[in-house]
Amino acid sequence: MEKLFSKDFDLPPKDRSEEALINWRKAVGLVKNRCRRFRYVTDLEKRFETNEQIRILREKIRVGFLAYIAALKFIDGISLLISLVGMVIEQSSGKDNESSEAMQDDSKAEFVNGLQDEARAAGFSVHPDKLSPLVASYDIKTLRKLEGVKGLSNRLKISLDEGVKSSDVHIRQNIFGSNVYTEKPSKSFWMFVWEALQDLTLIILMVCAVVSVGVGLATEGWPKGMYDGLGILFCVILVVMVTAVSDYKQSLQFKALDKEKKKIFIQVTRDRTRQKVSIYDLVVGDVVHLSIGDRVPADGIFISGHSLLVDQSSLTGECVPDRYTRKKTFSVSRSQAREEKRRPQLQVKLNGVASIIGKIGLAFAVLTFLVLTIRFLVEKGLHHEFTKWSSNDAVMLLNYFATAVTIVVVAVPEGLPLAVTLSLAFAMKKLMNDKALGTLTTNHMAVNKIWICGIEKEVETSGSQETFDSDIPENAFTILLQAIFLNTGSEVVKNKDGKRSILGTPTESAILEYGLLLGGDFDYQRRDCELSKVEPFNSEKKKMSVLVTLPNGKVRAFCKGASEIILKSCDRTIDANGKPFHLSDEHTRNIMNVINGFASEALRTLCLAFKDIDEDFDKNRIPDYGYTLIAVVGIKDPVRPGVKEAVKTCLAAGITVRMVTGDNIHTAKAIAKECSILNDGDLAIEGPEFRHKTPDEMKQIIPRIKVMARSSPTDKHVLVKNSRSLLKEVVAVTGDGTNDAPALH
Repeated sequence: MEKLFSKDFDLPPKDRSEEALINWRKAVGLVKNRCRRFRYVTDLEKRFETNEQIRILREKIRVGFLAYIAALKFIDGISLLISLVGMVIEQSSGKDNESSEAMQDDSKAEFVNGLQDEARAAGFSVHPDKLSPLVASYDIKTLRKLEGVKGLSNRLKISLDEGVKSSDVHIRQNIFGSNVYTEKPSKSFWMFVWEALQDLTLIILMVCAVVSVGVGLATEGWPKGMYDGLGILFCVILVVMVTAVSDYKQSLQFKALDKEKKKIFIQVTRDRTRQKVSIYDLVVGDVVHLSIGDRVPADGIFISGHSLLVDQSSLTGECVPDRYTRKKTFSVSRSQAREEKRRPQLQVKLNGVASIIGKIGLAFAVLTFLVLTIRFLVEKGLHHEFTKWSSNDAVMLLNYFATAVTIVVVAVPEGLPLAVTLSLAFAMKKLMNDKALGTLTTNHMAVNKIWICGIEKEVETSGSQETFDSDIPENAFTILLQAIFLNTGSEVVKNKDGKRSILGTPTESAILEYGLLLGGDFDYQRRDCELSKVEPFNSEKKKMSVLVTLPNGKVRAFCKGASEIILKSCDRTIDANGKPFHLSDEHTRNIMNVINGFASEALRTLCLAFKDIDEDFDKNRIPDYGYTLIAVVGIKDPVRPGVKEAVKTCLAAGITVRMVTGDNIHTAKAIAKECSILNDGDLAIEGPEFRHKTPDEMKQIIPRIKVMARSSPTDKHVLVKNSRSLLKEVVAVTGDGTNDAPALH
């Protein structure tokens, strides 16, 4: 079958040119109903028009963005001049004051003109129509008129600390609108009936039915002459209704799947508590908390944060992510025209299969019609009736033609691509419901072991601070709690019932939960400390670092992350008396043995470290070396039930299972062996070693690789790309983190 495929039958998975799309449609051009077959394919004529609109919109946004940056630089440039002028001019004339006050009153009136009575009654003092242009055009001048973020929050009747009141959500949605896109209206059932009627074979059959009725009435009279024609029409109507009902149900199911895909939740502050809400439930005034990998859920203004980088390349065309600060406040989320719905590769190939089968069916239909017709003509010739024709002969030829059309109807698998796509979609939904699209482990992590002050200790959930205090000195315990609660991207929050919960990634949540188990207080640790600089965890550096000003005025840096990486940054550790001492080569080897011991028990290991910053050190830069190791933490993440059996099923079906992870190689190997992924003779490799291989070397080792540890997103992407291109393999990818995105894409 593969030999029957031309290159035009296939499509690249992405970056498809219009020429490739046109060639593909020509190659799969034998269709009974183009309207139905290509229902989920981009309209190439409209595509050009849409792309042109997107290009114009991007250009407008890019110009506005560049103008905004220029305005910021201009403001910074004249700030010194303004301050000097302010020192000279101590007071203005009464007339000037009156004029200034009048201008301020005019500017305030500008934002409330035309405000609805409902909005005034709710206490809002800014018109909804003024908010969207404010962000869309990066209008810093208007924001200054509104007295910045604080003034805008007052006009929107919110507290930045308390957030929106839940009782006000409905009012805000009525006044300012909901955070939803205007979606294209769904097709009605009668539209699907009309599309089903576009089938060429059905049209031919209807013509045959009409001719059959005409011939039948002329030869056999009423009502006997109607039977054949009405029978064909009834079958056509039945086929159309069944097809329309099936397609209509499929459209509803696709719509439900699409709705499921759009279920994205974001953290906001409401009623003084952090909580998760759908992005579609966001309202004007919500204080949103973004973390690494999040999508900006709506147009907004940056309030505060550290190291915020936003990729706005889809809007501005700039490939470099934008850094946001208190001076650069606008963050934009734009509704772009829907991008082309890429047909899955399996569906692309199935269209080719359907076309080939259709051509074979058409050939047999023509051959059948010719054979029957020739036999009919030969029989007439043998009986010397070639010059004598009757209505019965016409009906006979019409029946032959109907038989040929029937062969085409049966042979061309028009619904095959759609049916398979729907089956895959529902299989995907079932996997989602079973939470099988994540990792091999349960993703419910807990600290299982810890090494600190030379002591290795198993952690019991029933443990208490008193039992832990007896093992280590108080100063080491204090630094440990600081490292846990100050160097984290997660939060400990209380809901309305006062119940405590942790919002964040599973790994950080496990460490925070351990800190709470020790009796630590998240709010107390954060209350009097100031986070000067934060470098969030990323999968390249495999660590997170913060610079903290303590209540006593001292500046201290904390870092945590992959054990061997953090250990390389340390030149000291804490002894049994709580005093720092220099790390010798022997001590380093002993700590590595502890790390490897934890990892061989399938524990994910992290190291926590700190460094006191001297006064002459650059306060705006977090150091990379000279840290003191506090502890090695082992986190247990149990393997999901049924994983081992699932892997065996895949292997029995001829599917190779590979595990790609950011974990320590010993941890990865232990988990892989537990799941029956790694066996004797298989290769386990680290990402840094893999990425430096040549294409020829990769081609040799990829078939043997079963585990890749300490991998970056690029490593996983390269593995997938080369498996497809070099080895011509069909590759499926699963994952649940932002680092999986390139490979998943």
